Amino acid sequence: MAIHMPTRILIATGEVVYVVDADGGVAARAEAFDANRPFCLAASPAGGVALCGTAGHGVLRSDDAGHTWKPSGLEGEHVTAVTVSPSDPAVVWAGTEPSAVWRSDDAGTHWTRCEGLLDLASSAEWSFPPRPETHHVRWIAVHPTDADRLWVAIEAGALVSTPDGGQTWTDRVAGGPYDTHELAVHPGAPEHLYSAAGDGYFESLDGGRTWASPAEGLDVGYLRSVAIDPGDSTVVVVSAASHPHAAYRAGRSDGRLYRRTGAGAWRRITAGWPDQPSTIAPLLVADPVSGALVAADERGVHRSNDGGRRWERMVEFPAPVEYLWGLAVARA
Repeated sequence: MAIHMPTRILIATGEVVYVVDADGGVAARAEAFDANRPFCLAASPAGGVALCGTAGHGVLRSDDAGHTWKPSGLEGEHVTAVTVSPSDPAVVWAGTEPSAVWRSDDAGTHWTRCEGLLDLASSAEWSFPPRPETHHVRWIAVHPTDADRLWVAIEAGALVSTPDGGQTWTDRVAGGPYDTHELAVHPGAPEHLYSAAGDGYFESLDGGRTWASPAEGLDVGYLRSVAIDPGDSTVVVVSAASHPHAAYRAGRSDGRLYRRTGAGAWRRITAGWPDQPSTIAPLLVADPVSGALVAADERGVHRSNDGGRRWERMVEFPAPVEYLWGLAVARA
């Protein structure tokens, strides 16, 4: 007999973390964030454990799917990316500013810094445009069946990779994305990579060795988030905006969603979204258990049960939200 594991959606606003009960549609404010600045989120595929990277306060860990949190290492670090290995939930990766990659083999209790990242030739060119004196790890994607193989997005300047848990690094390749914000990998097609980048949309069918940038149907070129339909690895949904200043802040953004199947053209999604773009470029995540896609913007949390064609709002936030920085699906 299958055991029902309630789905919880976690959203980091930069000030608080909201926990949305997907069954009941209730958004609650998580504890422990009064003095912390939640920036990125990840949840264990095994259920229960969730991790939050903060701006200057290290990593926080929850053992109850996001309701309560406690410090979990990297104190004092500005943690800009965190992810849990799909194949080994004990292995957790974190990225920081300035750019560094950290590994934990005990679900976030102890951390070890991976060396060699800054030895890459392209590192001399890495720079975050609003603060050009620095740069950071924006995203970490882990291979679905190999906890040591990962792709690391530097904002801005490179998408790099390691086949051996950070012992060696492969630099960016010609024709690949320069400013990846998110990278999606589907367990059914683990060599297929999908990048939502500031310099456009990119995809690789060979693990990142070569890249293409199909743009037919996209009427804007600044991409923020990407998710793959859990039931069909050929269906990709992205969020985008006309430029960086129109992507992130409520009230002055023109975010929108697009959907693509296989090698077809992109089609803009309007079912459940403003026909005249007026929201932030929403964050996206796939829920492999329910088969749904989840999105978050300043209006609340939304869900699609048909691969992104149509969307319905699950819940509104209890207070106005200006920015959204992290989104994850957790299991209680």
